[in-house]
Amino acid sequence: MAKRKPRYLFRILLVVIPAAMIFLGVASFRTGPAAMIEIRPTMPGIGKLTPVEISIDEPVRGLSGVRVEVVQDERVEVLEQRDYAPRAPWQFWGPRVPREDMVVNIGKETVGALKEGEATIRVIADRAPAWLRRPEPASAELTLSVRLRPPSLQVQSLHTYVSQGGSEAVVYRVGDSSIKDGVRAGEWWFPGYPLPGGGDRDRFALFSMPYDMTDGSEIRLVAVDDVGNEATASFIDRATAKPLRREEIRLSDSFMQRVVPPIQAQNPDLTESGDLLQDYLTINGDLRESNAATLRRLSEASPPEFRWNKRFVQMRNGQVMSAFAVRRTYTYNGQAVDQQDHLGFDLASTAHAEIQAANDGVVVLAGYFGIYGNCVVIDHGYGLMSLYGHLSSIAVEEGQTVERNEPVGRSGQTGLAGGDHLHFTILLRGLPVNPQEWWDRNWIHDRLKLKLGAALPFER
Repeated sequence: MAKRKPRYLFRILLVVIPAAMIFLGVASFRTGPAAMIEIRPTMPGIGKLTPVEISIDEPVRGLSGVRVEVVQDERVEVLEQRDYAPRAPWQFWGPRVPREDMVVNIGKETVGALKEGEATIRVIADRAPAWLRRPEPASAELTLSVRLRPPSLQVQSLHTYVSQGGSEAVVYRVGDSSIKDGVRAGEWWFPGYPLPGGGDRDRFALFSMPYDMTDGSEIRLVAVDDVGNEATASFIDRATAKPLRREEIRLSDSFMQRVVPPIQAQNPDLTESGDLLQDYLTINGDLRESNAATLRRLSEASPPEFRWNKRFVQMRNGQVMSAFAVRRTYTYNGQAVDQQDHLGFDLASTAHAEIQAANDGVVVLAGYFGIYGNCVVIDHGYGLMSLYGHLSSIAVEEGQTVERNEPVGRSGQTGLAGGDHLHFTILLRGLPVNPQEWWDRNWIHDRLKLKLGAALPFER
């Protein structure tokens, strides 16, 4: 009589065989779903260099491969290609790349054969394959116009002479495609404005040759369209270098003990390190930079109007203690410990002398302001501001309209002042410039009025 096979073996086969068939079926035919693709250009067309944001989502088995192409006529150029390791067909958990976000720069700089007309951005995302099945990839396309010509840019004004640390004006005309224009001077940007009384495309800009720039060829007139094409023009007839003067400031414990604690008390973000010198250096460096950034932000809100029509006035009976653009080396116990640039005029007369507004404008800052102590900043329009620092008291409020020669406070020694005086600065778009020019009616007439004409209501 034959021996009967155990029943449990039959039961195992009933489980194993269907499981094996399911596994083989999954491994042979389970592919990843089609990825979701988004193409988001940051500009309305393709120009010199257009960043395009691309997102690809496949959260099930993960991404397998991605390719970004630019298609124009019959030409296809691959700009980006990436490969990934998706989950195996039989895996339902484990590592994979479910999403990819990338920025691809498309334009004449990356596609040399690109020409004006239209071009298509094509994104192809491979689907995770199975043993016996390799499905068609997912794809998405976006067609954009290609514009490679910059706006037209014509300089209208003549005789542009600027000195290191000084200011100037330029009048020019831009083409219809320009959406941003102005003067670039190194890292500084001075925006252009419609010329009052001029034509639709007539513009002007107030600008400066920064106090630390020695090469005037770095100053360029610029016009940019909405796809980043940029036209530039040289317009400086003469640039005069004026190297920074140098000065040594000797730090003493008594001075630092006087100035550091009040500044720390007014700036809660500053923490005491227990080292008086280090605390002073933090104020002289980090807080100085923070104050400069605030002044640049204030200038960005300056309205496009001339709020003044006469020359700027200097502090009455003020003796010059330190002039504009001095590179100071700070020493302690005979050792150099810091270097900073002094970018204003220090003017002194009697203690607590009355300080007047240098010109008509609106007060945009009135209070304790970092290294300047009690401080007033007046906005004169078109990004031009005047600053009055180290005051013992303030006589105006933020938002108040002031007239030329109106009292704004009294001199003092708050902030990083070594004695009672006024620190006076003129700023253009947040950049300190030489006040001597703005105190000079002839300079304003010759350098600004003759270029701007009726746009600048200046009374000589």
